[in-house]
Amino acid sequence: MPLELPGRFWCAAIRPNGTRAVVGACRSHGARFSVAMTPQHRDRPRDQLIDDSAWTPVKYPGAVRDPDTGDWISDAEVAETGYTAFASTKDRFTARLVVRRVKDARYRDALFPVWRYHPFFTNTDLPTADADITHRGHAIIETVFADLIDGPLAHMPTGSFGANSAWVLCAAIAHNLLRATGALAGGAHAVPRGATLRRKLVNTPARLARPQRRPILHLPSYWPWTNHWLTLWRNTIGHSPPLPTTT
Repeated sequence: MPLELPGRFWCAAIRPNGTRAVVGACRSHGARFSVAMTPQHRDRPRDQLIDDSAWTPVKYPGAVRDPDTGDWISDAEVAETGYTAFASTKDRFTARLVVRRVKDARYRDALFPVWRYHPFFTNTDLPTADADITHRGHAIIETVFADLIDGPLAHMPTGSFGANSAWVLCAAIAHNLLRATGALAGGAHAVPRGATLRRKLVNTPARLARPQRRPILHLPSYWPWTNHWLTLWRNTIGHSPPLPTTT
């Protein structure tokens, strides 16, 4: 919770679903809100009317993942302007539109910087840079939520509360084990989404055989992520898997 809000509720929405309802609920309960703007709500002309001298460099205390490209970013520029949301409805409300811009990595050699803009609507009293850092900080937990929903929580049982409780615990254990798997595999597998880890490391097309009642796992010969899988094995077991035998 931001330091400006001791004892006060704070709501941040990285996924801008039901923006009007979220803002209305926050206002009715006296809570602060920070809501990402959807492509339909983004006011690019307003972004472009912000004076160039108003942009302030900001460095995140920890890198965060860009929602559009998936890249990790640590530096950006922020500015703000006034904005009236839901202007054509009875719920019209004027507050701050904070805009973060980062250079588009696709145009590194452009003569002039090409920016991508990420605005959010907020009623916080935090300074512009701190408001942006606070808003973006919630992207980390949003990624965890997305992984859980895309993974074990997608198979959530129905009406039994006891089964739901047990499944939530299993989902948390599975999520933690999957993140540990990526960390042990190292490299690019330390940070990707759970679906990527399942596809590359967990769902390995192996074949289990039991000659002479001895279990032998036959791994694919040309698996693209063989080296990462072997790294995971070595970091987990402590030694390399046995070499294949030839007859």
